[in-house]
Amino acid sequence: MNFRDYLSTIKKNSLFKNFPEEQLIRLFTINNHKIGVYQKDSIIYNQNQTCNTLDIILKGTVSVQRIDEKGNVLTVSEFNEKESLGGNLIFANKNIYPMTVVAKINAKILHMKKDLVLELCKSNNNFQKQFITSISNKTTIISDKLKSVKMKTIRQNIIEFLISENYNQKTLKVNLNMTKKEWAEKLGVQRPSLSRELMKMKKEGLIDYDKDSILIKDINFFKN
Repeated sequence: MNFRDYLSTIKKNSLFKNFPEEQLIRLFTINNHKIGVYQKDSIIYNQNQTCNTLDIILKGTVSVQRIDEKGNVLTVSEFNEKESLGGNLIFANKNIYPMTVVAKINAKILHMKKDLVLELCKSNNNFQKQFITSISNKTTIISDKLKSVKMKTIRQNIIEFLISENYNQKTLKVNLNMTKKEWAEKLGVQRPSLSRELMKMKKEGLIDYDKDSILIKDINFFKN
């Protein structure tokens, strides 16, 4: 699989936005990268697997998940086409994935070896700056997500999500755009726990819901 077929996607990534295509073609050789193809729900990296590459998502969506000893899945973050991952680990002394990385849908990923990343940092100041920024941003995302889940109850997380979607969708009937299982994983709880809390909120007259949407019945309670 030729990376030239994905040059337009690669150049949308902030790391490569200032690179001429000719320079990228010269930099990428057969020995310093590969393109991996992953089916939906397949594991890209297991927890505790060594990180040896900086990855650019060429197609699809990748989910970073924390799975505890009880089997609860917390979706810490998701990365989409043109985004990168692995930059915060590749040069670490302990360069292992602390969580599991899964293909949420069919995905293609450009895996760039460490030597190529070093060469890019040396040859292009913008790449170096954007690489450092990317590391900082991902560290903040993971820290904020874990802190948020640890401190909030299931109900607080549900309310926070619905208020955000009410604002974005501009309607009291919020379309979920995900399954209950996926929503539970975002909250870091098992699906039955989420379902029980939704049922309690429905009995209290706060919401009504079906398979695809949730109706906010008491918006003042939510905002307060």
